[in-house]
Amino acid sequence: MDKNTWIGFALIAAIIIGFSLLNRPSKEELERRQHYQDSVRYAQQLERETQQAIAEAQAELAANPADTVHATASLQEVYGAFAPAAIGNEEMSVLENDLLRLHIARKGGNIAKAELKNYKSYGDSINPLALFDADETQLDFTLITANNRILHTEQLFFEPQPVSMDTLGNKVLRMRLKTTSDAYLDFIYTLPENDYMVGMSIQNHGMQQVLAQNINYLEMQWNQLVPQHEKGRKFEERYTTLQYMFTDRDVEKLAEAKNDSKNVTGKLRWIGYKDQFFSTVFIADDAFTSTQLTSNVMPAKSGYIKQYQTKASVSFDPSGNNTTDFRIYLGPNHYNTLKAYDKGKDKEEKLNLKSLVPLGWKIVSWINMWLVIPMFDLFMSWGMNIGLVILLMTLVIKLIILPFTFSSYRSTAKMRVLKPQLDAINEKYPAEKMQERQQATMALYQRAGVSPMSGCLPMLFQFPVLMAMFWFFPTAIELRGQSFLWADDLSTYDAIFTWSMNIPLISWFFGNHISLFCLLMTITNILYTWLNMQTQATGNDPSAKVMKWMMYLMPIFFMYIFNDYAAGLSYYYFVSLLMTILQTYIFRWTIDDKKLLQQMEANAAKRSAKPKKSGFLARLEKLQREQQQYAREQAKRRK
Repeated sequence: MDKNTWIGFALIAAIIIGFSLLNRPSKEELERRQHYQDSVRYAQQLERETQQAIAEAQAELAANPADTVHATASLQEVYGAFAPAAIGNEEMSVLENDLLRLHIARKGGNIAKAELKNYKSYGDSINPLALFDADETQLDFTLITANNRILHTEQLFFEPQPVSMDTLGNKVLRMRLKTTSDAYLDFIYTLPENDYMVGMSIQNHGMQQVLAQNINYLEMQWNQLVPQHEKGRKFEERYTTLQYMFTDRDVEKLAEAKNDSKNVTGKLRWIGYKDQFFSTVFIADDAFTSTQLTSNVMPAKSGYIKQYQTKASVSFDPSGNNTTDFRIYLGPNHYNTLKAYDKGKDKEEKLNLKSLVPLGWKIVSWINMWLVIPMFDLFMSWGMNIGLVILLMTLVIKLIILPFTFSSYRSTAKMRVLKPQLDAINEKYPAEKMQERQQATMALYQRAGVSPMSGCLPMLFQFPVLMAMFWFFPTAIELRGQSFLWADDLSTYDAIFTWSMNIPLISWFFGNHISLFCLLMTITNILYTWLNMQTQATGNDPSAKVMKWMMYLMPIFFMYIFNDYAAGLSYYYFVSLLMTILQTYIFRWTIDDKKLLQQMEANAAKRSAKPKKSGFLARLEKLQREQQQYAREQAKRRK
């Protein structure tokens, strides 16, 4: 190696050593780290000792249930002031309104079961849909007692107080965690009428001598299994995810298709356990901090879609002067319902729960919010069948994009009537003279007043509308359970033929069924492709045949995609394609090729008297001239 290489290595080594020295932790920082690690180990040791003592006391109580004096002493030693809450029965208290029925357990004092009265699970037409049941959810707060015991609210028994009404007419249920003194801890649940939002407050009374005084926060752990509620599991999995919003209103989520976890350093306003059509959202009036989020995909045979877990810290006032307040949304992912919670609120107070309904990318979501959803709600308010609503929506959207569709067809017609002249150019200039062929083609386009891009641009304007419908139908809960013709539920696939045998590749990508609306959409799409190919001016281009077969393969490809999708979406595309075919025939009747060619020739004569090139053609010709000039210069250099 030469001298410069050695100097370079020396400089790199100096930089690395210097960086290491500069970033070496100070003595105080090392002491803080050691203190933190010691605190963690001490807390873990206390946790193990407490759990072991609890297990021994429960075993002793089970072995000698009549020895209440000795059992009480054992419980007192383990649970301290919370000994009265160590034993009890696992009864449920019910709090309900017209929309929700909540079962609140004595053990843990949390919501053990939430039922939505206006919804059913697929295949169960009798019982209300349960977002979760007692063995599918866990909500626990860690309590550190004055004698350094670590207890969990999920292990303690609360005493329900009689349901009361507050000044606003809301139902209130207090679950009380008693102690050996007059001190107690309340979990207060508030349920308004006709609402999916439940208030929850943690309030303590006289707990200064019971709980550790140096604790101003509670550790919270919230676990939940998400049952499969819909017919199509694979499709439901695509929309089941854990979402969360920061206090600055930025919404993020964990991965849908795989196990995922994240340690969040910022403050969170809410955490949402979401499936395709329903969500359980925990909202902190203050914030969640030091949050750990986990999402695990469950096996199909389990009957569950996901398993969610949250570990977080929430503020807590041990003096009892301030409460720890939450709100819990237990309801459907209905756009207008979620949007209503932000009505009349300042920007800082808005929850942005409507983000639980995926409406697509920015411009696509705008179309959904300002056009599709209002139109859908208007037609639904007329009391029509959902199939007729989709038909009307398709008709209105077709009328909106009709000018773009007509412009695209007219551009295609212009290219079609120029086909004989294009064929003549291709015959005159073989492939070896590609530059001359391109110049002659551009000259023909210029004389005729045709731009090759004029047929594509109108389609670009239609594309966001088509994508808006693609995002809207699979997430529209209004389609759930709604029947039309042979489809008993437009929110899932409408199988007319199923099989149980696992066929490699086909079962994984296509599924073990055939959806009729999807099949009709595919047949109609092939018919439209055939009709469209008859009007294309392909000339003698050898790649035209390949492109033609590619166009016919696209409907088959879409059939593989949409076979698992909502029948409502396939029905919309089916009807839309039928209307497009009808439009094509109407355009054919209204546009005469001979008259169009005569008009183009007349316009060409006017332009020849006063030539004026379009911006696109001018730039294209300029690029060709530059290429030719570059080719000539290269040829001179070679000579």
